[in-house]
Amino acid sequence: MDVNAAVAAAAAIAGVLTGVIAMLAFRFSEREQKRPTRTSLHTDPVLPPGVDTVLSVLRSSAVVLDEADAVVKASSAAYALGLVRGGKLSVEPMLQMARDTRRDGEIRQVELDLPRRGTGRGEALAVSARVAPLGSRLVLLLVEDLTEARRIEAVRRDFVANVSHELKTPVGALSLLSEAVMDASDDPEAVQRFAGRMQIEATRLTNLVQELIDLSRVQNDDPLEDAEPVRVDELVAEAIDRCRHQAGTKQITMAAGGTADLRVWGNRGQLAAALGNLVENAVNYSPARTRVGIAARPITAPGGDLIEIAVTDQGIGISDKDKERIFERFYRVDPARSRATGGTGLGLAIVKHVVASHGGEVTVWSAEGQGSTFTLRLPEAAAGREARDRERAQQHPDPAFDDEAGQSRAQYRAESSPSTPYVPLPAPEVLP
Repeated sequence: MDVNAAVAAAAAIAGVLTGVIAMLAFRFSEREQKRPTRTSLHTDPVLPPGVDTVLSVLRSSAVVLDEADAVVKASSAAYALGLVRGGKLSVEPMLQMARDTRRDGEIRQVELDLPRRGTGRGEALAVSARVAPLGSRLVLLLVEDLTEARRIEAVRRDFVANVSHELKTPVGALSLLSEAVMDASDDPEAVQRFAGRMQIEATRLTNLVQELIDLSRVQNDDPLEDAEPVRVDELVAEAIDRCRHQAGTKQITMAAGGTADLRVWGNRGQLAAALGNLVENAVNYSPARTRVGIAARPITAPGGDLIEIAVTDQGIGISDKDKERIFERFYRVDPARSRATGGTGLGLAIVKHVVASHGGEVTVWSAEGQGSTFTLRLPEAAAGREARDRERAQQHPDPAFDDEAGQSRAQYRAESSPSTPYVPLPAPEVLP
């Protein structure tokens, strides 16, 4: 019994010693893991104080690289541009710049064209990349997107070139015609002919300058500063009266229709100019003995009630490739016809800016050889809605239709504003 007790005691002591040794080994292992090493210092760099906050407020895309070219910090814009993928900088020229800057500490900057992420159309992003050292081991890369700035610069450059060309043409013609008048001073018939041509070119030059002024005004002014309820019937009547002479010369019938007594909210002068440009284009680009129609109606949209004004013609139509550019300044579908009609190529650009500044939109439907329909959608004035509600209440005295008795305006608008798209006016028979 004494021997067995001694063996049991020895085994217990051995177990206790083994447990103590294991616990000490575990504690030592944890301490070693927490102790910083050269390897951990190399793979887990820390940004200098305040740098993270500064990078978060920069408009440029920011990327911080460590000694191994791994991304330590990257802004969301950098990921959106596709600069960082899989924790690495994916643009090789920028990566090479970072390595060179890490080697010699020199700040570098370059402009690059990058493929646009997510598109297969070959479009490129223009960016400016700047690399600078950040501390002793890190490198900071700042990338700024220049695509929009370059587009605006190209538009400005094209605008200046087009203006110069458009002004040069009538001015040159006037100069040549004046010389011809001088040379033909003894020929009254020739003088009269050349003087007529001079009047045409002078009118063309005057229209061009006026439309440039109008375009500049609608781009810079806020039309809603002097906004008021404007009757659509008056705008349509003014547009028809503006083109009555040209339409009569070509025997074109102009017809107005749709819902009466509508009102839009905006600047009367600018709205009249926009609708007048659409009607004038419809007359100019329509063959003789056809019809131009102007129709207005209220529609219901998610953002509020709108007034839709459609101008329909039976003209030459617009091809699909031209539809995307017809609202550009100085762009003409048919330059030869524009010269014959005195068009400047600014009318639709003015329409687009006027409608956009009033919170609306302009769209176009067209088919070659069948005609075109330009549609303006503008916010409805409150006075127009109230007038329509009163008129409907008078037409339907039954309490079920009385607005004050419970009929909601939304229900009335849903009934009076079908969701089907605007259908162009049917082609009438050719006039004799």
